[in-house]
Amino acid sequence: MPLLGQASGGFTESSSALRILHVGVRNTIGVLTADSFTQTNPPTATLTTSDQVDTSKLGVLSGSIAFARPDEGSNYIGGPGTYQAGMIPLGVFINSANGNSFENTPGTASGKGPYVSSQGTYGNSLFETYDNNTSNTVTYAVGQELVASVNGYLIPSAAANIATASWLDANGWTGGDGSSDLVIGIVKMPADSVQGELVYDQRI
Repeated sequence: MPLLGQASGGFTESSSALRILHVGVRNTIGVLTADSFTQTNPPTATLTTSDQVDTSKLGVLSGSIAFARPDEGSNYIGGPGTYQAGMIPLGVFINSANGNSFENTPGTASGKGPYVSSQGTYGNSLFETYDNNTSNTVTYAVGQELVASVNGYLIPSAAANIATASWLDANGWTGGDGSSDLVIGIVKMPADSVQGELVYDQRI
């Protein structure tokens, strides 16, 4: 089922995975880490993988999770990197750090990576789709809590078959069973054959 209203196809043909429906805060506080421009995508494919990701692009992607990165110092943000205490999700990146072909590249020029925080409603076409541990497809349903996967993409916290993909088992970043994961958002509309985006109310 698509969202109500009309569209020319502009948002489905966008170079950004994150579509802002109702914005919270466009946050530019923080400097991108060096690996924000060089990480592979997905950063690790050992636990989960996504057919929604462009594997040819380097750096943090639009629609991926922005993390506090104390391993780099105060006021640094980036992708999942290597876990250290204090490395927690802050929001969701609006643009890809390296930009796109034939576009300006403000992230590279400024070292800034704008992300949305403090509530809002968004459509996001970057999310996990496959659990490598169980060989199961990751499914989404209305009302599910969304957390960050080991790759720094959205994934549901309550699904038993993805417990091994949570931060504790991979990097020590959450409770492992979804019980203490930091909730990033609540699913309003799952992606389907008509709508390729995951629509959610953000909680951070």
